[in-house]
Amino acid sequence: MREYLLTLCITAAVTYLLTGPVRKFAIVAGAMPEIRARDVHREPTPRLGGIAMFFGLCAGLLVADHLTNLSEVFEKSNEPRALLSGAALIWLIGVLDDKFEIDALIKLGGQMIAAGVMVMQGLTILWLPIPSVGSVALTQWQGTLLTVALVVITINAVNFVDGLDGLAAGMVCIAAAAFFLYAYRIWYSYGIEAAAPATLFSAILMGMCLGFLPHNMHPARIFMGDSGSMLIGLVLAAGAISITGQIDPDALKLFAGSEKAAVHQTVPVYIPLLLPLSIIAVPAADLISAIVRRTWRGQSPFAADRGHLHHRLLEIGHSHSRAVWIMYFWSALIAFGSLAYSVNSASMWIVLGVVFLSAIGLVLLLLPRFTPRVPMWAQAIVPPRYRRRRPVAAESMESVDVEQRTPVAVGVAGVNGATALRARSHAPERPRAETSR
Repeated sequence: MREYLLTLCITAAVTYLLTGPVRKFAIVAGAMPEIRARDVHREPTPRLGGIAMFFGLCAGLLVADHLTNLSEVFEKSNEPRALLSGAALIWLIGVLDDKFEIDALIKLGGQMIAAGVMVMQGLTILWLPIPSVGSVALTQWQGTLLTVALVVITINAVNFVDGLDGLAAGMVCIAAAAFFLYAYRIWYSYGIEAAAPATLFSAILMGMCLGFLPHNMHPARIFMGDSGSMLIGLVLAAGAISITGQIDPDALKLFAGSEKAAVHQTVPVYIPLLLPLSIIAVPAADLISAIVRRTWRGQSPFAADRGHLHHRLLEIGHSHSRAVWIMYFWSALIAFGSLAYSVNSASMWIVLGVVFLSAIGLVLLLLPRFTPRVPMWAQAIVPPRYRRRRPVAAESMESVDVEQRTPVAVGVAGVNGATALRARSHAPERPRAETSR
């Protein structure tokens, strides 16, 4: 555990320290597109944050290769090299898209090629545990197609949810934390060495997200762009493929009897990881709803719009930060709820706890719909949105400074962060009252 934590911390530190210089490079390189109709932010913000995240990934793998216990992962398995190869390819495609806005079909082809590169180096699904059937061995073509489909779905699910400051990085970090606990339990508790690569991938993924989040929280100083969202989606999918499709479920030996009975009783353990749709359930739901919505309207599934889940939260009345925290809450509830159910599926307290927290989440989700009348004596202790508004005189509305309504020009002067420059306002000085001196 100490070596995993050391790898996580170094990955986070490298990502955090490189994000600042990468931001300045993105501004100089012009990777700062104008604000589009579907964007939520109001000022042009540089992209290419995935550059820092990729070098954080490389640093984490390099450090793990020189540690005493984690170095065995590189000696016994080729999966870390397969991950690095696929990550380098998808990262390069993302960097080109952040700069030049390449076509969506070209990105889809690049995602499939990156998944194929990982398959060629051994990171693929070999068999699947199916309830009441047992472990079903897959042919080479079946394993390749399933692996490519899983990688493409996960990458696009993470990419679609990257619409608010800190949303994608935080949700993937939550999913990676739950995934790390599960993989570490399989590796440490049951002594299955095949789960070590997935544990390492999830630890590095947490470090990448934690190192980037301080720069990406609202108001964001830099965006990860497609170079970052596709990268963390691929790392998340690689961990799921490693632990789901290459570990024989009968190797757990949790139950005596036939392999079929063992798989049937370990369904709560493997179903959450068969397809990583439980740990990224919210991004996957957003992806499916977007495809259905756009296809129903006769549009391309890759056409951008403002119908994502985070856009709907803003339309309901949530603030930017509250919408992000609500998405965090649901991601954590689903991910850690699945993790707890996989540990002890017979506990009714886990089910009741998930139901209770779901009810709390629904209340928080619909909170802007309720505007109760607060008595006058409680006006000072409630949030401003629940206070009674006083009528504003027309004269005070006319005296608003014109400069406050002037939009910020596109360019370096309108960039979020420390380098944002703005001309000082020269308000006319008020006439001083004459004194009797």
